[in-house]
Amino acid sequence: MSSARAVRIDVDEVLRKRAPRHYRYVPRWAVRWLERTICQDRLNCILEKMAGKDGVSAADAALEDMGVSVRATGLDRLPLGGRYLFVSNHPLGGLDGLCLISLLGHHYDRQIKFLVNDLLMAVEPLRDVFLPVNKFGSQSRDAAVQIESALGSDTVQVITFPAGLCSRRQDDGSIADVPWRKAAVSHAIAYERDVVPVYFDARNSASFYRLARWRKRLGVKFNVEMMLLPKEMLKQSGSTFDVVVGEPIAWTSLDGSHARDEARRLQQIVYALAPKH
Repeated sequence: MSSARAVRIDVDEVLRKRAPRHYRYVPRWAVRWLERTICQDRLNCILEKMAGKDGVSAADAALEDMGVSVRATGLDRLPLGGRYLFVSNHPLGGLDGLCLISLLGHHYDRQIKFLVNDLLMAVEPLRDVFLPVNKFGSQSRDAAVQIESALGSDTVQVITFPAGLCSRRQDDGSIADVPWRKAAVSHAIAYERDVVPVYFDARNSASFYRLARWRKRLGVKFNVEMMLLPKEMLKQSGSTFDVVVGEPIAWTSLDGSHARDEARRLQQIVYALAPKH
């Protein structure tokens, strides 16, 4: 179990500890602006509700606090005894992950793990279900062992967002993931896990996508729009999301020698599940 002490976000403290030499030059108004931008107070309220809980229970507490629910179709297609790698589109950048943890966690008696950016390990109540992946450096030996153990397990189901970051507006105007990475295909084959496609029906606000496009046009490499994700998440309070689970795809049908092409095919299969509006 995680500690009953709530994890708290404190922008001022983070700046003071991470940039001690520059901290004195940061204007107080800039700190307050950043606190408001990431909705620090509201996020801390949610984290307080998650305190003392872990994994699936923590996700449930966050969703309950925000009044968010999931309407799922297709779960009846999944035998409880299978070994699966769930691959989903990533429309929201956080809330979709919480929903899948809750949905699949209850379906599989909490025996789930989620491959995530290792930065999310700071969310202590969810550490029990997170498998940390270092996207910007070398993977630690401990993290690699955790991932290998989960993927090799006969009882644990594994979830992943193969895109690695949340959806963006595409050149044709559609909202969709960037091209999926091939790791999902490699993991499925290496650990003999059938792949389950999952479509999560949601989107962020138009302003989020506009900022992302302008940032890209201006050549700014830092994902400025990511600062808006907490506010985007809170805008979804009270929502009910549709999640569609597709038929499992046998790992033996995947061609490891063309993993990128197979990742593209899996992405197309997921988007083919989208409800017709």
